[in-house]
Amino acid sequence: MKTMKSWLVLLIPRPVLQPHNHNKVHSSRKCHDLEQQEAEEAGNMKDVIISTQHLVKIYKMGDLEVHALRGIDMDIHKSDFVAIMGKSGSGKSTFMNIIGCLDVPTRGTYFLDGVDVGKLNRDQLAQLRNLKIGFVFQSFNLLSRTSALENVELPLMYNSKISSHTMREKAIKALESVGLADRSHHLPNQLSGGEQQRVAIARALVNDPVVILADEPTGNLDTRTSVEVMDIFQQLNKKGITVVIVTHEPDIAAYTNRNVSFRDGRILKDLQVEHPRKASDELLLIPAISEEETI
Repeated sequence: MKTMKSWLVLLIPRPVLQPHNHNKVHSSRKCHDLEQQEAEEAGNMKDVIISTQHLVKIYKMGDLEVHALRGIDMDIHKSDFVAIMGKSGSGKSTFMNIIGCLDVPTRGTYFLDGVDVGKLNRDQLAQLRNLKIGFVFQSFNLLSRTSALENVELPLMYNSKISSHTMREKAIKALESVGLADRSHHLPNQLSGGEQQRVAIARALVNDPVVILADEPTGNLDTRTSVEVMDIFQQLNKKGITVVIVTHEPDIAAYTNRNVSFRDGRILKDLQVEHPRKASDELLLIPAISEEETI
């Protein structure tokens, strides 16, 4: 029996023990970490609304070349609230014009919501600008003989897919979002400066843009009205709307979440604002202005 058992032991295949390959395990982990990093970067890129690489703008004035931008690299993500700052001649307005598709760079690339803007023709550029960007200007730029409601409807008129009924509904909703539903049929000269700017913000919102670009939006406003406008921007930003403003006022930039300072066509500083000022809290401490004083 012992002999039989010995033969049985020999006939049963023994498991072959493979040597532990530490290098293979390390390589596998490294590969996994790299894949995870690439996935995270891809996820972050999906949230990038504005991306510029090596953006250069040179204006030629006869034999003279003016370098307005000298290689700007910047990413602005969904739900960012950014203040572009700098003195006159720093390049901030040129940068705003380029990301607003109002001008083109001399060199470099610009992606807006994943679209390579440099590859678009004039008509495609105009369509992209109308659908993706909402503009707010210092001087409001409202049509003087047109009601607030009709001013807000203007961007929708370039979209043939929207009916007049839908156009009116969207404009009313936009005015409601800035607290001007009861002023929809007023002309601009019947509105205060703050109310005109709110109409301009409603007009910027009406097409559901991916970003709002505001050029010195408080430049023509008094202190309380400026804070009211910044409160609207903060409320919109809380809803996930990306807002970029150009300002030379540090007090206004303090309401945003990120301050980017330009100097001589370059980015001097790019800082996160850890504790932005809360416009809604400050409004409680600033005396209200009567309607008679504002018109």
